[in-house]
Amino acid sequence: MTEPERTARWFGPWRGEAAPGRTIEVQMAFEESTPWCPLVIEACEPPHRLAVSMEDEAGSWSLELLLAQTEAATELRLVHHLTSTEHLGATGPGWEYYLDMLTAARTGAPRPDFQDYYPAQKAYFESLA
Repeated sequence: MTEPERTARWFGPWRGEAAPGRTIEVQMAFEESTPWCPLVIEACEPPHRLAVSMEDEAGSWSLELLLAQTEAATELRLVHHLTSTEHLGATGPGWEYYLDMLTAARTGAPRPDFQDYYPAQKAYFESLA
């Protein structure tokens, strides 16, 4: 979650001096225009929690990655703190896609195709609001 060469395989690379309270730049490598965006590291509590926030053309994002060890594996919980449910139909499928990208990067499986997530999952996520 915190190594740029690894995040590049499923989310995008990042650059800068990472530490709580600092801002780095992350590239949304799998988005259409592959933008670089500032990302503030709110908290980093290895090996259990990473909290970040960022702003891009889609809005403001406040995220937490929470890791917990289970008997067989490490469980990852992605928490997206929403200020509105307005774009839930697009945001939810996006995170499903990125989490599957993480799985593919870790297992060597082929990368998923975003077209399989959106618009197919849009109605489901909108029904959660």
